[in-house]
Amino acid sequence: MKFEVTAQDANARRGRLTTRRGVIETPVFMPVGTAGTVKGVDPKELAESGYGIVLGNTYHLMLRPGVEVVAAHGGLHGFMGWEGSILTDSGGYQVFSLAPLRKLTDDGVIFQSHIDGSRYELTPEKAVEIQEALGADIMMVLDECPPHDAGESHHREACRRTTRWAERCLEARTGAGGALFGIVQGGVSRDLRLEHLETIAEMPFEGLALGGLSVGEGPQRMAEIVSAVGPQMPSTRPRYLMGVGLPQDIIRAVSGGMDMFDCVVPTRNARNGQLFTRDGPIQIRHAAHTKDTNPVEPGCTCPACTRFSRAYLRHLYLSNEILGARLNTLHNLHFYARLLEDIRRAIDSGGYAAWASRTLQRLEGQVISKKV
Repeated sequence: MKFEVTAQDANARRGRLTTRRGVIETPVFMPVGTAGTVKGVDPKELAESGYGIVLGNTYHLMLRPGVEVVAAHGGLHGFMGWEGSILTDSGGYQVFSLAPLRKLTDDGVIFQSHIDGSRYELTPEKAVEIQEALGADIMMVLDECPPHDAGESHHREACRRTTRWAERCLEARTGAGGALFGIVQGGVSRDLRLEHLETIAEMPFEGLALGGLSVGEGPQRMAEIVSAVGPQMPSTRPRYLMGVGLPQDIIRAVSGGMDMFDCVVPTRNARNGQLFTRDGPIQIRHAAHTKDTNPVEPGCTCPACTRFSRAYLRHLYLSNEILGARLNTLHNLHFYARLLEDIRRAIDSGGYAAWASRTLQRLEGQVISKKV
């Protein structure tokens, strides 16, 4: 993997990330393909929407259909028919979100499947082994992600364990996998974050990520941590803000020097009838759209906007038609692709701060929920 910064405007960075599968312009948003698919979207449609990288979920794929099934197809690329790059998480976040079903030790995590209760063990070595078998272009270390409101002692212990697991992940690499990213923890403590960053940055990772954010601490606190820690991350490596994907959060995080993002927001919210526009989101189920012959957003070139009206999309949603979920998803993914294009263009022009201010003013006060 190679990474270069091609332009910078204050802390906002424009870059180019090259994996063995192709070139990715940054800042970049990665759609989430939890079970080997971005829900409702054909891989060709993803590529046509402007995406060159998606995220795969180690935890879910190891449970179903199983790593052996995916490996028999030559890896996740062949299994899901995707020719672009794939970043896989380590499964740590999903495991730690299942607190009642897991036991955590320095060796790793023993947990029960949320599907059938089967018992599994996930160690740093196993996380790397699985991701290499999946054929990931970018792999993540196994880390501990505590709740945002955990005490300082808990967060400090999580940093210690994450550091040790990061060392073991590096040792476990065989060379068959892709790049490996380290993860910085520390909750909402600026000092602890910077302390952990210093430790992780000394290790030979190809990229670094901020984990344990967007887990309930609130957008203002998250922005403060990102703006304090992001610019201190090594400038020669890509910086990945994990699990963050609201438009406002992305814009602010780019101001803090971040390069990569992922989130289920555009696809999950689409399935629940929330469509993003440059002037904030709309709820397509609202009665105001009953007879509206206009597209979701004038000028948008996605399949939903070029062919169908708000009234039709509302009808599909209320009728629980699969086409409605597909069209809504394609629109939101198209919106995010355009948003990131606008961000890159603003950085290239040297006017990112002004562009970000104008865009945030349009979005300010809009209710955008991750849990719609």
